[in-house]
Amino acid sequence: MNPVPARPEGAPAERQRLSIPPGRLIVLSGPSGVGKDTVLQELFRSAPWLHYSISYTTRPPRPGEVDNVAYSFVDDARFQELRDGHELLEYASVHGHWYGTGEARVRESLERGEDIVLKIDVQGAAWIRPRVAGAIFIFLLPPSPEELRRRLTERATESAGSLELRWENARMELADQASYDYRVVNDDVSRAAREILEIIERDRPRADHQ
Repeated sequence: MNPVPARPEGAPAERQRLSIPPGRLIVLSGPSGVGKDTVLQELFRSAPWLHYSISYTTRPPRPGEVDNVAYSFVDDARFQELRDGHELLEYASVHGHWYGTGEARVRESLERGEDIVLKIDVQGAAWIRPRVAGAIFIFLLPPSPEELRRRLTERATESAGSLELRWENARMELADQASYDYRVVNDDVSRAAREILEIIERDRPRADHQ
């Protein structure tokens, strides 16, 4: 099953573009197993002034994940309420579960002048790209496809079928990396986080003048 974006009437991509806020949105994408969470932990340790936007998901928590820290875990009915009430900036079905970003959460943070980091898949990034002015889009890459496959296998949090699904989806996501402003290779967590922080700081003049 490939990631399939559902776009009913009034879906995020069809609605009015967000006005230019004082804060900035930093969108980080990358395939499963590339190390997004680990790199983000290092990034926030180095730059505590950055804020993280917690997404909604219908998938069950993994061991060690805390509600409203890793994600806001909701059931299908609650997610549908958020979706049908136009409360999501973007949403998509990925690996058989729904993921989405609360628009009010992002809007309020940006209006306060905060720089918000959003970890989403390539579908969500495509929906946000035409709607949020000045957003920075960064794609996190593995050192090689073979290394990504190894990381997915050693993570041991998925069934064999789920692992193959994530691997196939990872290959599809890697093909979309050219649509991002920047690409960062996660060959070393500290180095990758440092490069992302440099991008954010270097990109500020461009975002401020849009």
